[in-house]
Amino acid sequence: MPLIGSLKTLLLRGLLAGLIAGLLAATVGYFIGEPQVDAAIAIEEAGSAAHAHAPDAAEGHSHGDDALVSRSGQKAGQFLALGLAGLAFGALFASAVNVARRFTSLSGTQLSLTTAGLAWTAIVAVPFFKYPANPPAVGDPETINERTWLWVAVVVLGLLAVAAAVAAYRALAGMETLRLIAGVAAFVVVTTVGYVLLPGVNEVADDFPATLLWNFRVASLAQTTTLWVSLGLAFAALTEFAARRSTAVVDKVPTAG
Repeated sequence: MPLIGSLKTLLLRGLLAGLIAGLLAATVGYFIGEPQVDAAIAIEEAGSAAHAHAPDAAEGHSHGDDALVSRSGQKAGQFLALGLAGLAFGALFASAVNVARRFTSLSGTQLSLTTAGLAWTAIVAVPFFKYPANPPAVGDPETINERTWLWVAVVVLGLLAVAAAVAAYRALAGMETLRLIAGVAAFVVVTTVGYVLLPGVNEVADDFPATLLWNFRVASLAQTTTLWVSLGLAFAALTEFAARRSTAVVDKVPTAG
């Protein structure tokens, strides 16, 4: 089933799919991620309280009532934030699909799911295994700018690795097994070189609960995976719906007899 529609149509489709994906990701974050955040904040505030009661201690900070936005506001706000992020990702996704359809014979559904899978690999998987997400109470505030730029760098690495894999795969058209091996090898080589060159970051205290850290990272991965899986599936479903509607309209057009 071909990918039907102009760039404008695809962008509208991407915005709708992105909004759906963002809200679903926020739902996962609300029910799975937020309990881990609350537990991490409790540990952070307990440490701050103990430090504040120590002799000559500086005043600690809190995520509680003194915060600019309350925790309930933060929890509800993620639906707005991820909804807007989903819209942005949906527009970028539609633009990528619009370009990719000119270089492939994949159907609209296949192209949508493949693009979503490659985007997840580049933007989620590659960064996650180098710099996994950390909960509150983990990380030195003084290094936040450095860690932000390192995250940007590893996202760029993921995009380069996926681009190298796609290029290697397309270069060996007609040799299915060999092109798969070449694509995987190109991805692994680029990712490995990038991982080696980028510095490691480990600011997790030895006494931080390992179970909480693991649960938070799993929840973070589940949330971002939900975003991209939902985006790909929603875009594919909307594409199939548009194609079926177009076919139905054509079938209803009377032919000259």
